[in-house]
Amino acid sequence: MEAYTSFASVYDTFMDNVPYGEWGTYIHSLLCRYGVKDGLVLDLGCGTGTMTEILAGYGYDMIGVDNSGDMLELAMEKRLASGHDILYLLQDMREFELYGTVRAVVSVCDSVNYITEPEELAEVFRLVNNYLDPGGLFLFDFNTEYKYREVMGDCTIAEDRGDCSFIWDNCYYEEEKINEYDLTLFIREGSDDNGALYRKYRETHFQRGYTLEEIRELLSSAGLVFQAAYDMDTGEAAWEKSERICVIARECGKRPPEESGPAQEAGESRQAQGAREV
Repeated sequence: MEAYTSFASVYDTFMDNVPYGEWGTYIHSLLCRYGVKDGLVLDLGCGTGTMTEILAGYGYDMIGVDNSGDMLELAMEKRLASGHDILYLLQDMREFELYGTVRAVVSVCDSVNYITEPEELAEVFRLVNNYLDPGGLFLFDFNTEYKYREVMGDCTIAEDRGDCSFIWDNCYYEEEKINEYDLTLFIREGSDDNGALYRKYRETHFQRGYTLEEIRELLSSAGLVFQAAYDMDTGEAAWEKSERICVIARECGKRPPEESGPAQEAGESRQAQGAREV
């Protein structure tokens, strides 16, 4: 799972069409509906910290985990501007470690789709289960296999924002259930006598399309109990043509140590690496 690099600097610019405010209100309402009105909450795959900041504004004590140092640098700039007391940790979500348990874990903007191997996603879910308080809540969204196959696959998206532009080529491999994003960026870095100068960057990202049935099986294998699934566009129950689904699950007992969590000898060094971002 590759970290965002050159895309990090313009990520928020190109994501300004994402209704983060509406999503934040919706996520907060779901957290409250399922009994999490305050307390410690982990934002897993937090990116530049937009949702982390929104939830902190609702009064939650936030932790953000992401494996991109470039994205976390932007998140910490937002933290400085807002004054929110947010702990950011530089960690891979497949191996993340916390100092204790949390009341809830949230993961939005299809972060789980970047986990392209089902067994690795099961490990993420086991770690979530391990770090949740007894009865704690796990809320996350994911892009469905239907969306990649019928909506996004084999299409090209291009946008020009003046100081930056991108060409986003999608290719969905139905047999492997993998969507490949080939991203070409042009970012303004200066000017000369003849006009602006732009530097070209290229990144390739891969996401896996999951069905709700697959997600439910992986949650169960990790010891989490499925609660509900909602269509993110309508707020109604998820159905076969939902493109993005929000899932609610609960902690229900911990797995034995040998079945949950990464090796302890590697954990201390990873946690120290994340702690230096505080």
